[in-house]
Amino acid sequence: MHYGSLLLDSIGFFDSLPLAKLEVGHHFYWHIGDKTVHGQVFINTWIVIGLLLIASIAATRNIQRIPSGIQNLMEYALEYVRDLTKAQIGEKEYRPWVPFVGTLFLFIFVANWSGALVPWKLIEIPEGELAAPTNDINTTVALALLVSLAYFFAGFRKKGLGYFAKYIEPTPILLPIAILEDFTKPLSLSFRLFGNILADELVVAVLVLLVPLFVPLPVMMLGLFTSAIQALVFATLAAAYIHEALEGHGEEEAH
Repeated sequence: MHYGSLLLDSIGFFDSLPLAKLEVGHHFYWHIGDKTVHGQVFINTWIVIGLLLIASIAATRNIQRIPSGIQNLMEYALEYVRDLTKAQIGEKEYRPWVPFVGTLFLFIFVANWSGALVPWKLIEIPEGELAAPTNDINTTVALALLVSLAYFFAGFRKKGLGYFAKYIEPTPILLPIAILEDFTKPLSLSFRLFGNILADELVVAVLVLLVPLFVPLPVMMLGLFTSAIQALVFATLAAAYIHEALEGHGEEEAH
């Protein structure tokens, strides 16, 4: 009971913060006491997590020396994420960050494609409709804040308090700009992903209403491509920010 009350208090604390208030359309909420849970995001997020867990278990349950099927697919995804992380962070320090960058990439990729491939409209809910988790700005802001915590942790772990010297280098006059940069990074990450996924789904919805079947199909195929690109852009920028925190401004060029 003690831990449960602490959890509810922590949820209430985050509810009181003025974060992620922008909403488009009707949304479905669960009311638990005086708490509010965004039902659409909660349901779809756990569906995406479940799909990734099932794929991971199926790929590692009976590992073969010559991979095939789902094992082959997951090994290809692992190598792709590993190469991406190595290219952005560098060969010396990339390895501990492969799970984080890989989780971001796979979650966003599957979430984006779930919005384009799964006929969520067939599932009726009391209000609103189910869609990709990344169609909601609450999800994209949460992912961007995770990236912010990651690059702060990376810089602080490597340099200690010396990490904060970047805010006054090369001159303290740049302090406001350095602080503003830390706010614009998560904002750009969250709004880019949210805007692209929402715009793609709105365009497809409008075309389906105006010119059913033949015209929307190419747009839907293009949507699958752009959804994959958005997952790649998010993961690449996350790794680039972590590299910047590890190396500092301009130090990589000095080496």
